[in-house]
Amino acid sequence: MLADAIKTYQQRVDAQLTARFTTLEEVAPKLKAAMTHGALLGGKRIRPFLVYSVGQMFGVELEKLDACAAAIECIHAYSLIHDDLPAMDDDDLRRGQPTVHIAFDEATAILAGDALQTLAFEIITESIPGIRSEQQLAMVKVLAKASGYRGMCGGQAIDLASTNKQIDLKALTQLHNLKTGALISCAVELALIVADANQAEAESMRAFAHAIGLAFQVQDDILDITATTEELGKPQGSDLESNKSTFPQLLGLEGAQDTAEQLIQEALSALAKLPYNSQLIADFARYIIERRI
Repeated sequence: MLADAIKTYQQRVDAQLTARFTTLEEVAPKLKAAMTHGALLGGKRIRPFLVYSVGQMFGVELEKLDACAAAIECIHAYSLIHDDLPAMDDDDLRRGQPTVHIAFDEATAILAGDALQTLAFEIITESIPGIRSEQQLAMVKVLAKASGYRGMCGGQAIDLASTNKQIDLKALTQLHNLKTGALISCAVELALIVADANQAEAESMRAFAHAIGLAFQVQDDILDITATTEELGKPQGSDLESNKSTFPQLLGLEGAQDTAEQLIQEALSALAKLPYNSQLIADFARYIIERRI
């Protein structure tokens, strides 16, 4: 059931993105190709999955969720393009394929990230049948916050400042709550806005999202030392090579695995408070720390 849902939602958001790129005018063909390469390189589509699955749990039609799913994936794709740049993590591979600055060039990669970021807000501000203007304004606000200084960009800045330094667990947790967790929480928040979820429901789902967002990063750190380059789609041990602080480094491998499990249990406890069929999302929470990619 989970595998089928992941595939279905992945295909749906990819179709949304493909349609977007296809209809873009040929103003700058190389830039358009770089945007397409960066956004449709493959990937798990974790954030769109959360938009769709949480929205559907609350009874929202998929058509009302398409814009949110496509917008948040554009933000994620832009972040990866910039994250791979020589000035950031300097990676040549992403999902087993050349990164955008390798496939094209560094300047085009910067512009591709910039253009994907603005495309996200273009998508999310277009008229969506059944969605009120105040809901769309709320969507814009949460997506902007999660993407910027108080979210992903702030986390990336802390990450860069922490390279070649030993930071403690509190600082590492804050870093990843922003760099990784903010956009994962945003995916859930977007679905809650579309669903008009009440305060109690929203609080439970926010607790769920916070827990799986951090668990996702803990598992990424674990995979960096336990998975192969072929499984990862990028060089194995790249975080260690870059001298970054990681959860296994601070807690040991077993300690990091225990932390991931504890976070998933927290997420499942939050889900259990909801009067909905949350089995698919619960299965997804388990997948977060059982995946090999």
